[in-house]
Amino acid sequence: MTSRRSFLQTAVASSAAIANLAVAKQGNARPSSEESGYFPNLVLETHEGKRVRFYDDLVKGKMVVFNMMYANCSNICPPNTANLLQVQQALGAKAGRDVFMYSITLQPEFDSAAALQDYMRKYGIKSGWTFLTGQRKDIDLIRRKLGFFDPDPVIDADLRQHTGMLRIGHDGRDRWSMLPALASPRQILNSISNYL
Repeated sequence: MTSRRSFLQTAVASSAAIANLAVAKQGNARPSSEESGYFPNLVLETHEGKRVRFYDDLVKGKMVVFNMMYANCSNICPPNTANLLQVQQALGAKAGRDVFMYSITLQPEFDSAAALQDYMRKYGIKSGWTFLTGQRKDIDLIRRKLGFFDPDPVIDADLRQHTGMLRIGHDGRDRWSMLPALASPRQILNSISNYL
C-alpha cells in the first residue's frame, strides 16, 4: 500500500511531469513526437500480440486513460482493475472508440501477451481496454514520461509500492491530469468527460 508520504512524493513528481509536458508542447503548431521529444514512440506489444508504437498508435490525437499494473500483483492492482472495469462498463460503446484505456505491465519479463489475456479473462475485461507489455527499458521510460514513478529510487524499485494513479489526457487538446485509480468511478468518468 502506498504511504501518504509516498503518495505526496508521487503527486509532486507527477506535477513536474505535467509541467514538462506543457513546456514540451508549447506554441501554436503542434509538434510531432519526434519534434517535441516528450513522448517516446517505442514499440510495445498488446495483449493480442500486436506490435504498436506508443505515441503514433496509442496516444496521438486520442483521449487516453493509462494505469500501471502487473498480473501477479495481490496488493493495489486487483481493486484498481475492478474499479476501472466499472469505468469501462459505464463508458459503454465509447470505450475503445472515443476513450482509449491502457494498462501497462510493470513486470514485462513475466507478463507476456498471453499472461495479460489471462489477467483480462480473470477480471471479465472486454474489448476497448488494451493491456500492454514490452522491453523493460522501454516500459521504464514510458512510465516515467507518464509520471508513474517515485523520486526515491528505493521506493520506485519496490513493486509493492507502485503508484495507484491514472494518467488521463487528450493528446489532440494537449490536456493532461492525474487521478487516483481508486477514485470513485463517477469521479473518473467526470474527469474523462472534461476532455471529450
